[in-house]
Amino acid sequence: MSIWGKIIGGAAGFALGGPLGGLLGGLAGHAVDRLSGPGEEGADGTRQIAFTIGVIVLGAKMAKADGVVTRDEIQAFREVFSVPQDEMENVGRVFNLARRDASGFEPYARQIARLFQANRQPLEDLLHGLFHIAKADNVVHPAELEFLKSVAEIFGFSEADFARIRTYHMPPDAQDPYIILDIPHDASDDDVKRAYRRQVRENHPDKAIAEGLPQEFIDVANEKVAAINEAYESIARQRGLT
Repeated sequence: MSIWGKIIGGAAGFALGGPLGGLLGGLAGHAVDRLSGPGEEGADGTRQIAFTIGVIVLGAKMAKADGVVTRDEIQAFREVFSVPQDEMENVGRVFNLARRDASGFEPYARQIARLFQANRQPLEDLLHGLFHIAKADNVVHPAELEFLKSVAEIFGFSEADFARIRTYHMPPDAQDPYIILDIPHDASDDDVKRAYRRQVRENHPDKAIAEGLPQEFIDVANEKVAAINEAYESIARQRGLT
């Protein structure tokens, strides 16, 4: 059974609970696939469902943050998740319901934050996915940026953390490699090397695999590690490091 079929099932909503589970429960009448019971997937499966539905809900609400949901933003969501064609209608139901939901995004973000409080790396990956949707129309609207900042704050990220995450999504010529490595410009060569190794370790795709996250977020981790490598290589060239 695909993750998409599990998400749409009403039992998944009961297992998940909270605002995310409530939203899924509202779709139970449209379910095309159901879990046999709330405990079938276990804690890891529930968190995977929570993470995936969280991206759909927050993506839908952020796409509406600037007052209009563009075709580019919808397409960007489809790029963040490679939704199978036969599940597109089901996922679209969740996206559209979240977009129409009058309640704010905060309860959903808080529930996701609680589920991943022991490891915030999936939360950072989720923010990267939201940034991808935000910049789909070639501009991150101020209202979208405020949305992203608010989500980051609920997730427990500092202003410095948010600046680092945002830097990944700037044009290459505007990226600061020191911000990506999370170090000051006057850091010693040894500190640069240590920061590089730490960032690779913390963002390694194996961590996403261990969390049971969808393949798309393993791909996000690979992209982040590539950006970290480029940042280190840029600094190494400037400093003549070997």
